[in-house]
Amino acid sequence: MGNQVDRLSHLSYAEVPTVDPNGLDTDDGPRIGVSYIFSSDDDELEDGCAADGTEKDPNEEEKHYDPRDEVECAVYNREECVYEKSAKCANLEVYSPENLLNKCKAGDLVEFVASGQYPHWAVCVGDFQVVHLHRAEVKNSFLTDASQGRRCRVVNDLYKFKALSPDMVVQNAMEQVGLKDRELSWRNSESFAAWCRFGRREFKMGGEIRIGKQPYRLKIYLSDKHAHLLEFQSLEDVIMEKRRNDHLGRTAVLQELGTHFRASPETVHRSIIS
Repeated sequence: MGNQVDRLSHLSYAEVPTVDPNGLDTDDGPRIGVSYIFSSDDDELEDGCAADGTEKDPNEEEKHYDPRDEVECAVYNREECVYEKSAKCANLEVYSPENLLNKCKAGDLVEFVASGQYPHWAVCVGDFQVVHLHRAEVKNSFLTDASQGRRCRVVNDLYKFKALSPDMVVQNAMEQVGLKDRELSWRNSESFAAWCRFGRREFKMGGEIRIGKQPYRLKIYLSDKHAHLLEFQSLEDVIMEKRRNDHLGRTAVLQELGTHFRASPETVHRSIIS
């Protein structure tokens, strides 16, 4: 492409054309397309900022979090499940930062959550400190400071890859402290933290060649019996869409899907990410 876009470019479901008026997909028919183009996570929308990009006071009261608005989903690489977040398969209970201090240990991954914000991930490195990608810089902070009033939880088991040893996870994280801007190899805090723990190149920008059929599927659980499927060429693109859904919340995601397909969100559909 001639003009490369270095910010996030996402087409909502409502903006994407489809031939079938109900948006239903068939094996030989047209499929929906949604694209991320040379994208990186919106730093101004993540980590203690309002949706409009304005600063928030890190000392303000605890931010609102509603577990009912969690978007439950799974990620498959071909037929293998590589990530799953659901009440059935993972402990989604959250704690205050002070209470989490006694529940996490060096090498653990921590996720900070609040309604209307991107989730923020960090690596515990011991002594109540974490290393995290914040505002295009890898920083070493106290866990309570990194939380910025958000609830938090240990998320070691969301990704299904084999973890490195705790010492290696901490070493990976500490060696990156101080990197910023063009030195970075990760689009967001989640990709950085997951790379530290699992050491897999898929979490880095450009870590996978984007050719051929999309090998990744994002399965968004709509109910106990129904789901919506999206397909991607790389894990980093899956993470971008998953994080966008987390930012919107379950209610908004179901409304977006329902509006696009002009049908109940309880219908199963398939889309393609190109």
